[in-house]
Amino acid sequence: MTAQAAVADQPSGTPAPATRQARFSLSLLAVLGCAGVALSLLLPLSGPYPWWLLVLAAGGFIAWHASAWDAADRDQALLPVIAGICALGVLIVTRVDSSLGSHQALWMLVGLVIVAFGQRIFVQYRRVEHIKYAWVVVSLAIFIALAFFGHEVNGARLWFKIGVFSVQPVEIIKLFMVFFMAAYLAENGEAIAALPLSAIGANIRLLGPLVLGWGVSMLTLALQHDVGMACLFLGIFLAMLYVASRRLDIVVLAAIVFVVGLWIIAAHFTYVHARIGAWLDPWSDPLGRGYQPEQGYFSLAAGGLFGTGYHLGHPQFIPDAATDYVFASWAEEFGLLGAVALLGLYLAVVVRGLAAAFRASDKFTALLATGFATTLGIQVVVIVGGVIGLLPLTGITLPFFSYGGSSMVANLLMLNMLWIFTSKRAAPA
Repeated sequence: MTAQAAVADQPSGTPAPATRQARFSLSLLAVLGCAGVALSLLLPLSGPYPWWLLVLAAGGFIAWHASAWDAADRDQALLPVIAGICALGVLIVTRVDSSLGSHQALWMLVGLVIVAFGQRIFVQYRRVEHIKYAWVVVSLAIFIALAFFGHEVNGARLWFKIGVFSVQPVEIIKLFMVFFMAAYLAENGEAIAALPLSAIGANIRLLGPLVLGWGVSMLTLALQHDVGMACLFLGIFLAMLYVASRRLDIVVLAAIVFVVGLWIIAAHFTYVHARIGAWLDPWSDPLGRGYQPEQGYFSLAAGGLFGTGYHLGHPQFIPDAATDYVFASWAEEFGLLGAVALLGLYLAVVVRGLAAAFRASDKFTALLATGFATTLGIQVVVIVGGVIGLLPLTGITLPFFSYGGSSMVANLLMLNMLWIFTSKRAAPA
């Protein structure tokens, strides 16, 4: 029996057996090969490195692709692009701090193991379409736990510290919020779109539950003093609400309320006020709150068009260069051209995620794809905007690139979902 006949004989709704071609991706193998050569030539300059982690991580990407029964029918560029961004992230994080570079590779491996072995579970995402409020309840429970047991860093209580490990559960909450918004708007989006603004009672009835999701961003801002994550949550909320309802009036109103809340909180919380002050005028306190952004600007200027060259710049002069200012570290040694190339890779991921939303066969999948693609895009805009001075600097990470274990795992989970959505075959229900 031929392979085509075997596939044709499969019962409807049953995953077809993966063909030999579906198990391999030449583009992914090419990217991993180039990354291996580049890392082997450059990383020894930073001292000893646990090479076995990188070998296992490369195997993790291959296993991730091989674990998908319909890999040949999914987007063939997403995994190679993400593998390339991850390799570049390991390169620059290790350049700034070799120990953090090895931790980055370890967390990458953890995320790859989860998406590879959990593939059969993730493809059944439609089973949670009717689960709405559980996502909000769990998110609120995490916030409450953080308020009592969280570990505070730089004025924000966003971490659970377990021995030498720190976990940032807010990274997982952003996934929960997308699932909540997608489930609710898939069911009620058309009804919300049909309502005029003057129908106050009906608007309150339909939009009231969404305030729970929007309120997560305000809660993050008020209780955790985390401007970056609050802006991310708000961006997810507004983007998904507009896509589902085309209600520009509600989007503008919600944004205005958030800005007013930000102004009030900034006036009463020193940490938030200092962040905004450092953004508006870092030169007023060059050795205090303005020192970090100033060093970031110096790095960007030193990089010029082509960069100083790997290991020829001084990104270590920037405080928290591996986390908050990894983009400035990269731009210093690889220049404006390297920075634009990196942003181009992110743009490719976001565009392909939104394309999956346009091609989706159902509203729930379309909204999930929109939410996850928007989440990745907003993270890049917020952190890069903060580094170059267009926005206040925030504590969120540059996806797959800056150091952050929880962020790496959560972003790999999001990318895996986007990759599933690109399949030309129907996922099992």
